[in-house]
Parts: sequence; structure tokens; C-alpha cells
Amino acid sequence: MIHVENLTKNFGPVAAVTDVSFEVEKNEIVGLLGNNGAGKTTLMRMLTTYLPASSGVAKVAGFDVMTQSQEVRKRIGYLPESIPLYPEMRVSEYLDYRAKLKGVDRRQRPSRIDYCLEKCRIREVQRRLLGTLSKGYRQRVGLADALVGDPALLILDEPTDGLDPGQKQETLGLLRELGQSHTIMLSSHLLTEVEALVDRVLIMRRGFLGLSKRITELETDPIIVIEARGPHDAMRNLLRSAEGIHTLGFQPLDDGIALFEVRAVGDKDLREVLASKLMKAGYSLRRLDIRRRTLLDRWNEINTMEPVPMSSSTDTVDPTAVSPATT
Repeated sequence: MIHVENLTKNFGPVAAVTDVSFEVEKNEIVGLLGNNGAGKTTLMRMLTTYLPASSGVAKVAGFDVMTQSQEVRKRIGYLPESIPLYPEMRVSEYLDYRAKLKGVDRRQRPSRIDYCLEKCRIREVQRRLLGTLSKGYRQRVGLADALVGDPALLILDEPTDGLDPGQKQETLGLLRELGQSHTIMLSSHLLTEVEALVDRVLIMRRGFLGLSKRITELETDPIIVIEARGPHDAMRNLLRSAEGIHTLGFQPLDDGIALFEVRAVGDKDLREVLASKLMKAGYSLRRLDIRRRTLLDRWNEINTMEPVPMSSSTDTVDPTAVSPATT
């Protein structure tokens, strides 16, 4: 459904997106993640033909976003970060207007608008002026607008922004349902929501793509949590010297105790090995626990690295290449 190859966007001397490549299959739900300024919105705007790329190729359903932009737009429903609504129009009038612009057949238009009103839970405000709506309702009207043309691809920039917890759950449920018949790309800062919803995750950092993987393909290497009392630098060096271990995090606690998080490569449980090393070296061990790696762990690893472009659409940046300040 989406093919992106070496896509780059420069604003003068500033590189907003650099050499990004990835593939998205039909009916996949994809989470686009990254800090503010990572290039998420710029990437979305290029895919939706709002911005031209400086170089590279992007295709939607086989159509090039640069040379076949009209065909691309027919197949996309876009919810931008700031929703451009007409405050003097009523909700139902606005959706009818948008349906006409998107070429929805006039015989199908009433049923399609009714479907969007119901799915987006805005039927009760359909006669309200858009300018009087709360941010949450405006967000849901924007989602209804994206849906009204029944597009093959939905590109949603922060679709749950401004919604209360109940509305967020309803919207996530709607997106799961829509993912059965639509390809969806959404950006979000809420990693727990993304992890529970998406099939594939893309993580951007400073314009580069740091990760492009299906959720089921993410590494399951366990994280070992250690709390021990003793000289911190010497303890860090001891853990680093253990075979099959990558040190991920360090935090000094009270009373001379340090907390370490280390990754055991290859799904190995090395708690006994590490406990033996620490005790032989004379350290007092207070805690030794294990947990599974999460999307937050992958986010933290990528966001402590120097930005390096991915060599292919399925590779990840080396998660061991963390900066000294975090090890």
C-alpha cells in the first residue's frame, strides 16, 4: 500500500526527513513515533501530497505522490495535526460539503455521512456549529471527514489528541475495526496505545528512521534489573564485562545503591551468573529481577543514539550503540 524509498525533505539548510525507506502492506495499522521535531508530520505531509519531497520516491497504492498526486488523494483520508474546520458550518453540512469535494456519489452520500456520524460518535452534535465544539468533538469531526470518502489509506496525525479516556478507548476500538478493511498510519506519543493497536511500528529520530518492524518481530531479549550497593563505576565495568550483556541504563539511588538495567542477548536468563559475579566482587545485592523488553525500551534505546540512517526497510539501528551518558 505504501512504498517509500530514500525519501528526503529539506527546508533550506535544515533536513527535516533524511533518506527514509520503508514498506507498509495493505490493511496494516502502522504507528509512526518520534519526539517533537523528529519528522513525523513532514513525512505524513509528503505522503498526502501536501509537501513535495526534495528527493526519493513515495508511492501509495502504486501511484507516485509527486507525479500522480490526484490519484493518491482519491485513496487517502487525512487527519492533520491542526484540523481546518469552518466555524460557521454545522457538522452535518460540513461532512456533506467534504463528501462532495471527495467525489462521493450523491446517492450514497446520505448513508456514508450517517455511517461516519455513528462511527465517530458525533450524531448528537450534527446540528451544532463547528465553532462551538470542544476540542474532542472537533477531533472526532476531523476523523469523520477522513472517513467520509471511504479511502483505502487513512493517515492520522494524533487521532486521540484532546479526547477523554472513554473517547480514546472508543476511537482505538474504531481504528481496530477500520484496520480490517483500511490501511492506517497514525502518529502518537502514547506508546501504550500504539503497542496495543498497531501491526507495525516506525520510530523517527532527527529526520532519520531508527526502526521499522512489525510488533511481532520486535526483539524479546529480557531486561535484567539490578540494585546493588558498592562503587558505581566499578560495578558498571563488571556488568559490562559479562558475556552476552549490554548495559542499557544506570541510576544512582540512596545509601550508595545503584540501579542498573542490562539486556541479556538471545533470551537468556543470566540472573544467577550476574548475582555470582556481584557477590564474589563483594557487592551487596538488594534486587535482581527480570522483565520483557517493551516498545518503550526500544524508544529509549533509539533516542539515546546518534542518528544513523537505516540500511534497509527491515533493519534496525544497533541498540547497543548508546551514548556513554546512559550506560
